[in-house]
Amino acid sequence: MATKPITDPFALHACELLSCLGPVKATRMFGGYGLAVDGMNVAIIAWDTLFLKTNAETAPRFLAEGARAFEYEARGKTMSLHYHTPPEEALESPALMAPWARLALQAAVAARQPAPRRAKRP
Repeated sequence: MATKPITDPFALHACELLSCLGPVKATRMFGGYGLAVDGMNVAIIAWDTLFLKTNAETAPRFLAEGARAFEYEARGKTMSLHYHTPPEEALESPALMAPWARLALQAAVAARQPAPRRAKRP
């Protein structure tokens, strides 16, 4: 079964913004899109907003620029994922998005690494 090509203008724009990472694949998910490079999720689009993947190391850089965390309601609780909005001006061009896209890729690569094994206690 062939998937329908993505035609949403904002999703296509987001793929272009992240193109410094290589070919970006947009996939429909939960009313939005997941954006992946080399099979790694680097961003999501929800509520017509682009959120880039972050982790404990990269999130402070996003927060220092006024980023908003990806949060949603589930079972009466506010839940969050490790995704944050890039600075507003980064949405203007791939060149301005490049440093933020690289941070998202860094977080995606780190998420793929196996967790360090803890030493057994004697």
